[in-house]
Amino acid sequence: MRAVVYRGANDLRVEEVPVPKIRGDELLVKVAVCGVCPTDIKKIQYGTVPPPRIFGHETAGTIVRVGSRARGFREGERVALHHHVPCMKCHACRHHAFAQCRQYKRTGITAGFEPAGGGYAEYVRVMPFVLPGVVKIPRRNDFVEGAMLEPVNTVLKAVKRLALLPGDTVLVAGQGPIGLMFTRLLALQGINVLATDLLESRLRLAKQFGAKWVCNVQNPKSVVRSPKPKERSLGELVQRITSGRGLDAAVMAVPSDVAMREAQQLVRGAGQVLLFSHTKRGDMAPLDLASICVDEKDLLGSYSADFRLQSEVARLVFSRQLDTRKLITHQFPLAETAAAVELAAHPSDSSLKIVVNQEDIVL
Repeated sequence: MRAVVYRGANDLRVEEVPVPKIRGDELLVKVAVCGVCPTDIKKIQYGTVPPPRIFGHETAGTIVRVGSRARGFREGERVALHHHVPCMKCHACRHHAFAQCRQYKRTGITAGFEPAGGGYAEYVRVMPFVLPGVVKIPRRNDFVEGAMLEPVNTVLKAVKRLALLPGDTVLVAGQGPIGLMFTRLLALQGINVLATDLLESRLRLAKQFGAKWVCNVQNPKSVVRSPKPKERSLGELVQRITSGRGLDAAVMAVPSDVAMREAQQLVRGAGQVLLFSHTKRGDMAPLDLASICVDEKDLLGSYSADFRLQSEVARLVFSRQLDTRKLITHQFPLAETAAAVELAAHPSDSSLKIVVNQEDIVL
């Protein structure tokens, strides 16, 4: 079969590799669609893991072989895969810190070599410990929606870390694919979302996803739903829309230290700042520690998914309350995976979510 093999930093090659052999308690899935995720991009660009590997973990496809001991699955079923599932028994799991579980850190889907997701290949082997995370795709939905379950899961997990009440005001900094998911999921919970970005096109889309206010942080006067757009700064806008109270929370969907420090100032006492995009090891940023201690402003992180949310995520995506199809702007064939990764790493004004598509799917 064909696969895109990582051979070193920024070195992706289309190669012929064996179709994975499955064991009696495993599945073989023919890949239809795999999303391009920033986590894999960083590994590819910076060479942070040794080659060879086959990346790609936002995967949906069709079951073509079921092991003799794998129960509850049939050949021909269309499924969305989930590459990390915790043991639910260890100390980390008892504290609901699933991403810190030793089993969770293992990757349960592979197309060969060291397991790394395998979605940039024609077939993947699904190991038994991640079978509880497999979701069957309804007939009315397409493979692209199935592939989007994993990134939506990561965002919903983060939303649930915030202590919010309906009517609260939350800043979502960055309206790329992840930021737009945050905007929509928060709006569905009755939260008033202030969405910021540098691109007017993304701010217009944020309005469609439920943002009450949008602000171009390069030009704060460009504010939608502002009867008096006279604010000279984001801070002035926040003061007005919250009647001087400050934000209840801020979500960093862009790895900007400047935006993070500003958010720390704009949240009210006992508010929360959630980091979602600061995933590069070694990055340091100065903080006002008294704001955390004296003002009781929480600084939170959230990483990866929570497979317990799969049913809720599937309901949101497959019902199209969160219509993930609107996020897909570019689809590349398997042979052009390197180009897909490059565009996702350096997005254009018109690009949002990038997928590698092995099916004839038109959104």
